[in-house]
Amino acid sequence: MFSTTTTIPSWLFFLLLLITFYAVVMSALIPSVRWYFRRRLNRAVDKLNTSLQIKVRPFQRTKRQVLIDQLIFDQDILAMIESQAKEENVPRELLQQRVKSYAKEIVPSFNAYVYDRVGYWMSKKVARFIYRVRVAAADQKKLRRVEPEATVVFVMNHRSNMDYVLISYLVAERAALSFAAGEWARVFPLESLIRALGAFFVRRDSRNPLYRKVLERYVNMATQSGVCQAVFLEGGLSRDGSLAEPKIGFLDYMLRQYDFQSDRNIVFVPVGINYDHVLEDQNLINWDDQEKRLTKGQHFGKFWRWLRQNLFVSSRTRWQRFGYASVNFGLPISMRDYCVNNSVDFKHISKEERIPKVFELANELMDSLRFVLPILPVPVIADVFTTSEKESMTLLEVVSECDALLDKMIDRGAAMKEDEKPRHKTLVNSLDLLRERNILLEEKDRYSVNPEQAPLLNYYANSIEHWWR
Repeated sequence: MFSTTTTIPSWLFFLLLLITFYAVVMSALIPSVRWYFRRRLNRAVDKLNTSLQIKVRPFQRTKRQVLIDQLIFDQDILAMIESQAKEENVPRELLQQRVKSYAKEIVPSFNAYVYDRVGYWMSKKVARFIYRVRVAAADQKKLRRVEPEATVVFVMNHRSNMDYVLISYLVAERAALSFAAGEWARVFPLESLIRALGAFFVRRDSRNPLYRKVLERYVNMATQSGVCQAVFLEGGLSRDGSLAEPKIGFLDYMLRQYDFQSDRNIVFVPVGINYDHVLEDQNLINWDDQEKRLTKGQHFGKFWRWLRQNLFVSSRTRWQRFGYASVNFGLPISMRDYCVNNSVDFKHISKEERIPKVFELANELMDSLRFVLPILPVPVIADVFTTSEKESMTLLEVVSECDALLDKMIDRGAAMKEDEKPRHKTLVNSLDLLRERNILLEEKDRYSVNPEQAPLLNYYANSIEHWWR
């Protein structure tokens, strides 16, 4: 009975073999691999948390699909779907599918291992390779005393796309930062890396109410869960170098459901960023004239020339070429204290009352940004030349005018101490940087403004113009 031989076709044998192999992989190998990587990831989170002032939150460790499902079935989003379906006569299933695609687009996939081993290393190497990085704080003790369980939000001005790299590097030892990235970064393989670092993507110009609701609910969920975030208060890159009017979208998302008496405290930390050389400055000042903007090929050529000139030279030479990148941390603003002192309860007031109150907070944060915005050598020299009535100046005259300007700003309350003023040698090197870029012309030991580059000089001077205008 059991010695009977059964013959099956070869194709059936290979099919059964394939099914058996699939079953073994799915039931044994893949769960083991997942368990192995999950254990390594948990170890990475535990190790990262030992060095962070603000710990990685459970929200950041939650599986991405779970967060997407939470958004899809969020009560506020379901209510909007119901309303839109009736108003526009659109099937609910279609709107639900749109919500799913929006959620997948927005929700990050934070990976502590990538953040700790790849993100920090890359941001540190890139930032220090291009610039000489300086960091300061208005009060280190107050920053250290920020309650660990609070939701910390770094509120920054937006000078360059290098801001993402710079701030990620400088706060990496304090917190695992989540920030909103624009659609420019949604290219392979940058998109996957940025998601793994905890960033989420935003369509900045979208007016779709359903998309804005999904974004609002995600920001609100992350804020209530204590995720440390970074927000560019201007909403986009500065086109002329000066601080723009604040955009309140993200602030409103964070605060419209915020109950200061029962919810986790929100602490806003102003962060001022400035550069001696903004890499995309030419494109920013020519933003409205597309013909003058650099093409992708020109960008690549510029990058290749920079790489060829700087890859095998000393760090000192790179510093003379690119100058400083500086970040100043301001005094933290606790929303519990703010709400008590200003008698405002964002959750329990109408939209008509709430929006002006959010604007008041945004303007206060913008004033704090102006106070801590770094004063660097190139903007100081640019301001001297743009305000001077002289057609040209000697080196000694330039240095003397810069010293006088710095003293005036310190007297008016600028976040700079007397011993932090740039040395004369630093001013000379920064002057050479402007000359090498053909922004200033030198003839017979006298410096003058290149008329063709005057808008670029104004761009750098505008970064400190709030001390005068």
